[in-house]
Amino acid sequence: MNLRPLIRLLLCCWLALAGLACQAADSATIRIGVLQFGTVNWELDVVQAHKLAQQRGLTLKIVPLASGDASTVALQGGAVDVIVSDWIWVTRQRAEGMNYAFAPYSNAVGSVMVRADSGMRSVADLKGRAIGISGGPSDKTWLLLRAYASRKFGMDLNSAARAVYAAPPLLNELALASQVDAALNVWHYDARLEAKGLRPLIKLPEILAGLGVERPMPLIGWVFREDWAQQNREALERFLAASQEAKSLMAKSDAEWERLRPLMRAEDNATFVALKTGYRNGIVSCDNADSQATVATVFKVLAETGGEKLVGRSKTLSEGTFWNGFKLPPCPKN
Repeated sequence: MNLRPLIRLLLCCWLALAGLACQAADSATIRIGVLQFGTVNWELDVVQAHKLAQQRGLTLKIVPLASGDASTVALQGGAVDVIVSDWIWVTRQRAEGMNYAFAPYSNAVGSVMVRADSGMRSVADLKGRAIGISGGPSDKTWLLLRAYASRKFGMDLNSAARAVYAAPPLLNELALASQVDAALNVWHYDARLEAKGLRPLIKLPEILAGLGVERPMPLIGWVFREDWAQQNREALERFLAASQEAKSLMAKSDAEWERLRPLMRAEDNATFVALKTGYRNGIVSCDNADSQATVATVFKVLAETGGEKLVGRSKTLSEGTFWNGFKLPPCPKN
């Protein structure tokens, strides 16, 4: 009679009573590539502080990277196992025969931010204005804004306004100094602008609604090679579960945010509150049955507006873009 399983069970029970984690025998290491000062670090800090990965038999190796391009290069080169990116990159790679997959991470959205005294009330008021854009000509929110302006007002923002491209920190400086009339930045820089008194002219959900998309959708996610995911399926599922548990803590616990405050580099309380609220608003807590169909609709708009420079050979969302593993509970029906 093999007594080892019984002995292990008794040992685990003893460790649990002692307040220690009993890790699975098949402990695995996952290398996570993240931007050095990115907001993903907040969640990973929660995972590490509460041993959410360790309790699941995982060791996480956090690999700081300098930029989004550095992240994708590190993933392609095998230096990391998982990064945060968007489904545009994933589906473009799949269209070229390189099978990466996407698991939703955040619905956090950007906005078009303007000064409170700007007098602007709608996208039509951007005519003749300087619009600062952090993601370059192929930024997905900029492309969706252009599509919205065309459909809603018959206006080509490319010619009706002046695009000014700048890195996120510089763009915020330009907006605060009134050197651009509007700023289209990533969500956490928008939060910092809002804390300084700027206001949203239009938010992405309103842009999407104007394009016929009413439901929220994941904009960024955990991205990994599909073959690696198949070979390490159990470890990946455990990591995604740890990620979701961290999000649940961040959604409910103000004390957790106070602990994270030094990591957030919030220079005042208004910025801290704006960042906390923005992050919480982006948490993906349930799975819309039609979320992939929603993403496919938005991808079609982006392909039509951004062309091959954005989507490459992919004209539609590639099959298999969304990972078929870890599932969130279904969202309640309206």
